[in-house]
Amino acid sequence: MKLIETRIPGVVVVEPTLFADERGWFMESFNAARFEAALAAAGLPSPGEFVQDNHSCSQQGVLRGLHYQLPPNAQGKLVRVVAGAAFDVAVDIRQGSPTFGEWVGVELSAANHRMLWIPAGFAHGFVALQDNTHFLYKTTAYYTKADERCIRYDDPRIAIAWPSGVALKLSDKDREGVLLADAEVFAA
Repeated sequence: MKLIETRIPGVVVVEPTLFADERGWFMESFNAARFEAALAAAGLPSPGEFVQDNHSCSQQGVLRGLHYQLPPNAQGKLVRVVAGAAFDVAVDIRQGSPTFGEWVGVELSAANHRMLWIPAGFAHGFVALQDNTHFLYKTTAYYTKADERCIRYDDPRIAIAWPSGVALKLSDKDREGVLLADAEVFAA
């Protein structure tokens, strides 16, 4: 497994080792010891225990996010796409961070096998780039409705460059998210 740093410290692309031949391919989709060792080698903290796996299926243009949970149920997320493709985004919402309000976006797909590690303290969202995009993610805390929050995907302060040419489809909840300036964020 190889970790690729993004421009926001702590958020990393995870590139698994793929073994391929004429029969197809094999990869370890997750190995706790190797993941923690790779994070440690990069000078990053352990994610702790993953306690919940989630799986969504989205049609092209479905945008989910920008979601996060407040402490004590803040979630780190290890995300990947197993069918289709998505543009995945992490936004730093750690008050006092030098990258507060900045975002990083990565294309995750069944073809590139990449994953994205998003530690607690970040809002997360994605847009499906193909029909029947299956998105899987592991979380470090259980879903807790009372702690769930949503920041607007189109907040001009964050200014995410979502892929062009994709007609966005949002839930009412995501359309009604708050601006970063009005959001409950992580304390410094």
